[in-house]
Amino acid sequence: MQHSALPDLALAHTQTRPVHWLATATALAAVVALSALIQPSGATANQVRAQSGPGPTPVAAPDPAAATFPMKCGTEGPEVVEHASGDLDGDGRPETVAVVRCEAGFGTPPSGVYVLTRAEEEDAPRVVATFVEPDQRLSVTEFAVRDGRVSATLLGYSSDEVPRCCPDVQERVNWQWLEGKFVRTQQAGAPAV
Repeated sequence: MQHSALPDLALAHTQTRPVHWLATATALAAVVALSALIQPSGATANQVRAQSGPGPTPVAAPDPAAATFPMKCGTEGPEVVEHASGDLDGDGRPETVAVVRCEAGFGTPPSGVYVLTRAEEEDAPRVVATFVEPDQRLSVTEFAVRDGRVSATLLGYSSDEVPRCCPDVQERVNWQWLEGKFVRTQQAGAPAV
């Protein structure tokens, strides 16, 4: 370490004194106060706008726990393993898509994929579309609902000799509402295996 050739008085300006802290705190308070007063037009962060007048009341997405699925699972009943919601048909009301399966002691249980809706006057959600039937013996992974599109990877078996633990067929698919019905397509760049 090199020592300064100047006397210690030359470094006096680097020592903090209460007046320096007071000046710094005052300047900081002024900057914060000024930034709170000056905001860009249209800033909406942390602003809550009350809906005025009559208008459509937002409808909650259907709860898959309250739905009855067209599956026979024995005494336990179907289990919802994944679900996501979104407005799939563009009517302003959210639908819920549920991946459902029965409990299985061994192997990979097949899944069903169902679209649920609920009208205002209905107590429970109802199934309005089936994307995957459990008797197709497919499992569903990488499931998502985004921008009115449902995407998933379907895992299956090329033959009855393939162990149920180890699917050997994979297909990445989308479902989307087009011209009054759900249409299934293969995801771009995702060849079936």
